[in-house]
This record gives sequence, structure tokens and C-alpha cells, in this order.
Amino acid sequence: EEGFDGRAYKNVIANGLVLDKKGNKMSKRLGNAIDPFETIGKYGPDATRWYMISNAQPWDNLKFDLDGIQEVQRKYFATFHNTYNFFALYANLDGFTYGSDIIPVAERTESDRWILSKLNSLIKLADKSLEDYDLTGTARAIQDFVTADLSNWYVRLNRKRFWKGEYNEDKKAAYQTLFECLFTVAKLSSPFAPFYFERVYQDLNGVSNLEDSKSIHLSNFPEVNEANIDEDLEARMSLAQKTTSLAHSLRKGESIKVRQPLSKILIPIANEEQKARINAVADLIKTEINVKDIEFVDDASGILVKSVKANFKVLGKQFGKKMKTVAGAIAQMSQDDIVQLEREKEFTFDIDGEATTIGLDGFDLAFKDIPGWLVASEGGVTVALDITITYELKEEGIARDVVNRIQNMRKDLGFEVQDKIKINIQKNDELINGALTSFSDYICTETQAVSLDLSDAVANATEVEMDEHKLMIAVSL
Repeated sequence: EEGFDGRAYKNVIANGLVLDKKGNKMSKRLGNAIDPFETIGKYGPDATRWYMISNAQPWDNLKFDLDGIQEVQRKYFATFHNTYNFFALYANLDGFTYGSDIIPVAERTESDRWILSKLNSLIKLADKSLEDYDLTGTARAIQDFVTADLSNWYVRLNRKRFWKGEYNEDKKAAYQTLFECLFTVAKLSSPFAPFYFERVYQDLNGVSNLEDSKSIHLSNFPEVNEANIDEDLEARMSLAQKTTSLAHSLRKGESIKVRQPLSKILIPIANEEQKARINAVADLIKTEINVKDIEFVDDASGILVKSVKANFKVLGKQFGKKMKTVAGAIAQMSQDDIVQLEREKEFTFDIDGEATTIGLDGFDLAFKDIPGWLVASEGGVTVALDITITYELKEEGIARDVVNRIQNMRKDLGFEVQDKIKINIQKNDELINGALTSFSDYICTETQAVSLDLSDAVANATEVEMDEHKLMIAVSL
């Protein structure tokens, strides 16, 4: 066949990976023990091996759990497979074959340079870990790269580059970057999952003709390119990831959809270096969190108030029966005391007439919520999210929901990615009609529509639920 094979692989080479989306448990057993042949036959040797390697070193005992294999299938193999399918779909549409016209890394987008930096850092780590016989650490690092960095961050942030119709240098750079990541991850993963990644290698190399090797197991192990590692860029993007994760957790706690725009996020900064790094990825953070503005505040500004309590896990063994007295003293700390603690990394109390010094790890610090805001803190990063939703923000949120529903309708109707459509929506209440009118151009752009009409009645419409609203929408070519 021509092009990359994006089909779901079933029984890949000698009963390799089998994706069992239903996740049914096995019932047949040999006495009280799990039948290893049935396990491998159902879940595949690669998924079984990856589960065991990623959970314990081969020489350590492992409490075997079938649910763990299903989690590996879902979390690692299915994530990699979906990423590969995404690449194959658009690469085949554009006739991408990798070729010899390689765009220099320095000329690619910051997002491309970041994921290639992370990829080379992974190669470096994997090479060192395997040399030290740390198989578990290697497998976990590969899995984290695929799930957190490649799929959930790089591909998600760059989807539109693959979607757009024009096959220009930017799109080619995106294809080359994603190809390199998939090709390299396949090689790094092949010692642990030889069957599945042999198939991936054959598909990728079969189209690109990048290597002469007849098998991934006869090819050279990836070599790190130190010139592509940018630690400062990785640090900046890590801040963006942490900030985004915290904001999303706040939204989830209040059931505020990501598609609903918010006005502002406050980020306390510890120093100018942190501020510069966040500023460098400010646009990305705003897009990911879906906020209009980012404001920086000084820890001592008084806008955000910190709370402190004892870390019982750390201090319990140290103080024993005195723990209640210590916890009481910590609870009485003022804002100035907390500032001193963070500055000096320790604080001294008078406990029963004795000067007692406690290090920073003995305290649990957090920001208190303030009216109209939600606050979260983790790993040295704190965010305060303004959750006040104005009428204009509500309209924009509705428009984004409409885009989501129409995209789903396109998929259900079997339209191709490049198909242009016409949208006709039955008039609704003032809020809905206002949102559709104000954001008509945005909706058309996002859904590849040539027109959006509001009518008193719509023929052949589909009823679409959207929160408390019901819309009648017709989509046609």
C-alpha cells in the first residue's frame, strides 16, 4: 500500500498488541494463578511486558494485576497509536514522505524546537538509564514523553498546522517534527515492545526510506543531538504546562468548561527570571487556559493571602507528643512570618521554652481563595483565576460550544476534513442569537463554513443540546 498505514493494528506479529477498549477481565485461571498464556493471548506480549517493566525492575518482585495491563494499553499504547493515526491521516492527504528537503531546526517554530529538545533530552536519559540497567526508569520516561509532552501538549497545540489546506513550509516542518518524534520513540521503545514498534518502524521507514535496515532491531539506537537541547526553552514550557494544569484543575472544580472564556489570571512571581519565562509563553498560556489577560503580582503585594499549617507527615515522627503544640504555633504564624519562612527556608519557634527551628519541608503553604477568584498552588507555581463571567464572555463561550457541536455534526455526516459547509440555525433566545451574530465569522472560520444563517424555521435540522439550551442546526455541503 502507498502512504503511512493508519489502521488499528490487530494481532501485530505473533499476537502483538491488541487494543481492548472494553477492558474485560479474564475469567479462566489455573487454580488461583493467572494463566500466562491466556494473558499474553488476550493482551499481547508487548503490553504485558511494558506493564511489568514500567512497574518494577526485572529482578524485583511484582504483584501482578490485569488492570495494570489495561492501563498500559490505554495510557501508553493507545496514546501513541492515536498520535500515529493523527499523523498518518494528514500525511497521506498531503503526500508527505519526509524526503530530503529537511527544514533546519533553528527555522522551525518554538513549539517544534521544544518537542525536539525534549526528545533529545529523552534520548540522553534513556541511553544513560539503560547503561545503568534502569529499565523501569527508561520505560517510564518514554511513557511520560509520549503522553504528557508529545500527545497532550505538542500535537494538541499544533493540530491546526496539520489541518490547514495549504502545504507550506510551516506545515512541512510540523510533519517532519512529528515524524522524527514517532520514529525515535519507536526505536527507544522497541527493546520493551519489539512486535508493535517493529510494525511502526516498517510503516514509517517504508514510506520515508530513511534507513536501509530491514528491521528496527537491526537499526542503530538513536543518538542525542546536543545542539537541539535548549534547557531554558524546556523550563519556559514547563512553567506553561504547570500553570495550565493548575488553571484547568480550578475550572474542573467549579465545572467551568475550558471553552468558556475568562477575563484574567493572576500569577505571583518569585523573581524576575520567573516573570521573564512566563512572559515568553504568555500567549500560549492565555490560549490554553482561555483567558484574556495575565497579571503578575508580588508575593508581598497583599492581593493574595497565604495560609500555613504543619506538615504532619514530616514533623510527626520528630516531635511525637509535642506535635499538637508545634501545629498550634505554626497555625498562629502571621503573613510576615510566612514571608520570612519562604525567604530563609526555615522558621524558629519557642516550643515549651526551647528555640525550635523547622525547615520549609515541615510546612504546608497555600494561597487562600479571594472573593470572585479561585487559587491553586503546586510545585512552586501559584495561579489565581478570575471566575466572574460577563455577558460578553458568556456569548463567546456559547459560540465556542456551537463550533464544537458543528464539528461533531461534520464528523457524524462523514464530511472530509477539507469540505466546505453551509450552516443554518433556527433562531433562539436573545443570548443565543446575539452570540451567533457577534461571532459568526469566528464560527465559520473554525468549522470551514462559507455561510451561517439564522432562520425562523430550518428544514432537515438536527436538535443539539447545549447546557440548558436546545438548538436546531442544519449542516450541508
